Amino acid sequence: MANGPSLSTVTRSLSLLDVLHANQFEGKSFDPETLEETEENFYRGAPPEWLNFHISEQAELDGTGSPFIKRDGYVKLMKQIHKLRKHPGISTVKLFHQPGCGGTTLAMKVLWDFKKTLRSAVLTGSTSDITKVAEEVVHLFTAGSQGNQKTVLLLVNGVHVLEDLQVSIMRTIANPKIVTRMPVVVLLSCIREDADLKSDDVFLQEVLSDSEKNHFNDKKAELNRKYGDKCKRFHGFNIMQSNFSEAYIQAACSVFKTIKETGIQEKTQLAAFLSLLNAYVPDSYLLEAQCLDVFKHANYSHRDISLEDMLDDFSHLIITIQQDGSEKRVLMAHPLIAHCCTELMAEARVTRSDTAKNLLTCLCRDKVPRYLAAFVKYMLTKRRPKQKEKGREENPIHPTEMQEEKDSFSRLILHIQTKEDNSQCVSLLGMATNMFVRNPFFPQALARFHCIVLRDYDQAEVWAKEAKQRDPQNSFVADTLGQVHKNRLKNLRRPAQPGHILDLALKAIRAFEDEERLAEDEVGTNVKINGYFHVSRFFNSRGMFGFLQVCNLVYDLLVSQNPTWRGVLTKKVSLGSALPSLGDHSLLRFNDPINRLRDAVEKKIAFFDGFLTYSKPDMKQDDPEYISRETSACYRKYVGDSTSSHLKEKGADLIQKLKLKQAGTTTGVLSCLDRECTESDLKEITTLWEEICLHKDPVTAMVNNIFAHIMLRNTGATKSDCKHLTAFKQEMYPILTDKPEPHMLALLLHWPTDSEDTCILDLSAMIKRTQDLYKQAYANHFRTRYLRPMFFLGKGQELNRIVHRKVLEGSVLQAMQDWSDEKIFQDPSVKEHLLKVRGEIREYRLFATVEGKEIEVVANLRNSLWRKRKVSFYLGFTIKGPVAFAIQTETADKKELLSEMDSSKPWPCGLFKFGACGDEMDARDFTELKPEVNRVDEVQTYSLQSDAGNYECSVSGLRWVCKEKVSFKYKFLSWEEHMRSPVCKDYIPAGPLMDITVTSGEIEEVHLPHSVCIDQTSTFSGQFAVLHVDPCCDVVEEVPKVTLSHITFLQPTFPPRGVMIRKMAGIPFYYDVLIYKTNKEFLALDVYVVPRDSALRQEVEEKQKSSGSILILNPSPDKSMQMGEHLSLTTDKADAIIQPSSRKLRYESIFFEVLIRNTDSDFTLRLQSGDSLDLYHS
Repeated sequence: MANGPSLSTVTRSLSLLDVLHANQFEGKSFDPETLEETEENFYRGAPPEWLNFHISEQAELDGTGSPFIKRDGYVKLMKQIHKLRKHPGISTVKLFHQPGCGGTTLAMKVLWDFKKTLRSAVLTGSTSDITKVAEEVVHLFTAGSQGNQKTVLLLVNGVHVLEDLQVSIMRTIANPKIVTRMPVVVLLSCIREDADLKSDDVFLQEVLSDSEKNHFNDKKAELNRKYGDKCKRFHGFNIMQSNFSEAYIQAACSVFKTIKETGIQEKTQLAAFLSLLNAYVPDSYLLEAQCLDVFKHANYSHRDISLEDMLDDFSHLIITIQQDGSEKRVLMAHPLIAHCCTELMAEARVTRSDTAKNLLTCLCRDKVPRYLAAFVKYMLTKRRPKQKEKGREENPIHPTEMQEEKDSFSRLILHIQTKEDNSQCVSLLGMATNMFVRNPFFPQALARFHCIVLRDYDQAEVWAKEAKQRDPQNSFVADTLGQVHKNRLKNLRRPAQPGHILDLALKAIRAFEDEERLAEDEVGTNVKINGYFHVSRFFNSRGMFGFLQVCNLVYDLLVSQNPTWRGVLTKKVSLGSALPSLGDHSLLRFNDPINRLRDAVEKKIAFFDGFLTYSKPDMKQDDPEYISRETSACYRKYVGDSTSSHLKEKGADLIQKLKLKQAGTTTGVLSCLDRECTESDLKEITTLWEEICLHKDPVTAMVNNIFAHIMLRNTGATKSDCKHLTAFKQEMYPILTDKPEPHMLALLLHWPTDSEDTCILDLSAMIKRTQDLYKQAYANHFRTRYLRPMFFLGKGQELNRIVHRKVLEGSVLQAMQDWSDEKIFQDPSVKEHLLKVRGEIREYRLFATVEGKEIEVVANLRNSLWRKRKVSFYLGFTIKGPVAFAIQTETADKKELLSEMDSSKPWPCGLFKFGACGDEMDARDFTELKPEVNRVDEVQTYSLQSDAGNYECSVSGLRWVCKEKVSFKYKFLSWEEHMRSPVCKDYIPAGPLMDITVTSGEIEEVHLPHSVCIDQTSTFSGQFAVLHVDPCCDVVEEVPKVTLSHITFLQPTFPPRGVMIRKMAGIPFYYDVLIYKTNKEFLALDVYVVPRDSALRQEVEEKQKSSGSILILNPSPDKSMQMGEHLSLTTDKADAIIQPSSRKLRYESIFFEVLIRNTDSDFTLRLQSGDSLDLYHS
């Protein structure tokens, strides 16, 4: 093993991860007061610390306490993580929870219980530098050396960084070409939400199950015995134990009901501040020093009295925590207490707005700490996502939220609006705006409130401009001004004067065009948000969409007044010539803006054509339907129903006819099936593009004509003659263009199959060129959006082999949005359309094998690239080039496997090893060691130690490989209990169940013995599995490597494990025959047929030894025996009695008793199968 730094040295260098060590706190002593204070704080409501789990664990071991309470989601999480440990690469488990339900505690408990088998850690640092986070995760995975790999279990709060983190981890692994021998990381995402749940997600709510109630009741009795009256202050525990009882919470907060009589004192004020923060800002707090400042004008000096004493009768509701030597933090004991206190304060006429204003006045007058400024910003401006509903349409109030629909305002502002009045919202946001003079988000929220709620567009404009002035380069802030003008236009009193309509429209258009310019400048650069630089993952297209919405409004408002406007807006007629009909010559001042309008609309709709056709927000969801609906409506109004201003050009009339079909561009043609064009429409589109080839831009027209033919054939239309196909393929027109679409078409047409001629194209060069052109044309706008597969390679010839995505989606019954699981490719009707491509994965890259050459292609799911292997897949094509879908391991023929998996080759050399029955060759490679045997309470433990090398235990056949001195012990466990587990119902044991504990050093490989006979014609090797025994559950895992006599694990962890095999007829096992002479007066033999399982053999030996029987030495059978067959034992002694006469072979010891009265001559025992085949004689 390559020498690297120790794990403790590695973890000390990790600044962003809180690493939980396997031996955390072991051998360390603590002051009893520290332990008691830590436990008390936790039950009062403080966030859990690792020490809490240690305290509980020790109390359980000492018999002084019951186990740590685990909510019902614990077992499900443990099982999911166990299952994901056999998945290569990176996996994610999600835990959704409502605040105060124990979600973080449950997640940390899972990490604690995995600390010996995985490298548990919590992401505590900033995620602004996701590359740095990934580097630390990989560093923890390898622990500084390739030979020290162990899967990381990483707790991540929230869900937004997961995708970027996975991509970054894979890049970090791939760059130095680290060879991973196990999963790199399982991400446990802890999310304070309850939306978008899937069946495999865990969700903790404010309700306990019956079993949870029992556990909490038992723990309450235990705590009462230990802490007495102190338990009354354990609000964090008591709220959950009472099943989140409203009555308990009201009683705990009853001190707030006396506020009317006592007035607002300093202690009340501080409790109100903390309640408001904790009710509306997750994980918020105040530093103790700030809390003490609240009392600085009181009659007593805070230097002589503790904060707890100052708080007096409020103190039981408030906790103080201190982590890692940082400043003390003060917070409410539970979010529900914070909510209740805030409500009780409001009932006492101390309103939310009053408390928020007092907080700003008291704590934010001078220099505001960064953490508090962030809490205030969250409290006043953070808008939560709305619950998604089926059939939900565009938000009528604020329709430009194109990624996800959110509440109109923060929860606090919404509550003030409903429980107080609008003026208090304005007053509070105005106060924050004036106090935080550089923050753009407070005036932005104020502008939105004036616009959406009050419809005071003058004030909304003032504050939108103020927000923009504070952060003039932020396109998202600039969007608010455009929305203000657009909403003013939308809500104009009807009828409005055309001049007034156009004035407002031009204001909105200028604002949105400015936003668009800022968005373009943000591309590929750092975006400054609230004084900090961030890289925007999304291109802000709201400016362009807002522009089109304004154009829709202008068209509807003007045309409804006078149809003449239709010709003016679409440039059929000039504004000047239409003035007599419009009746207002002052409108001529709008001539230039109106002349530019149609072309601008066409350009922006062309953007959305590509944006929506080629990409979608992510793998799992599509863009909201209203985007395409509004853009299509705008297109029809301004472009589709009008005559082009360039009609004099040759072929312009044909282009206009195509525009009527929304097929005047390549993206328009490619979106035909998404728009559900009819067969007749597509025939017309095909014909029009063919005619245009004769007039202008022959390459583009030729490309569009061929694409139109492809679309037509994908509707199931009869084969049409594509006249330009041969010319396009032979003349290599793509090299004459700088657009990716012709290159995508060239790849589709030239990608060779077995039935076609040799490819004349340099596919690798063409793919590279396509990717480069994609970057130039689209990458800046698409960014992290998922690129839709446009086409797939099918089984036909030429154009018939090109299968459009919609054909596949139409083949499955359910609507297809999610490409992250690739389940669509399991459907037989989808498979029959597509052609399999073969290739190889190595060094985390995928190569398609094409005519003996290797062509690198992208994988749709990067998690498929972790293992080096031969693969097959379906080939899709995005606007960026070819992409592999449904990657599967190829099954090589048996001879090739035998060659590749020769037992003399080092690991890893293949999937399985085959050979003749027996294991002589392997046995010579391992040095046999005899273990030291110890017995404690009828349990035998076997201890071994060795230097570096390859070894085998003489008792069990267990093998291990180590590169340094190692010591370990093991014991046998019974299969009986575990075989009743549902996860084992399809399996039978195939070897001993062993509990191994390494006491020093590190084992590189462990080889668990099995007793199945595998030969060169065996079909059983793929049926093995391993039972992994965990305190919470049993888990069945795939086997990493099968040899003739063992299952091999690299870099193993050591939960109890045993080899199993799937139940099926005819499995051949090796058995031993043990013959014992008993102490009876006549000759009595006990004959056992025992699987070659040391644990079962040990049971027989113990039993016979206790009765004084003597083992008769005899050779083992040289033939395997089939599980389930009937065995009979016979002898050539005529007077012998054998009971029973036959037994069915199972994976346990079977017993025959032989009684012989006359022993004056030799005799033979013969073991036969049901078909009289001799298996053994002695």
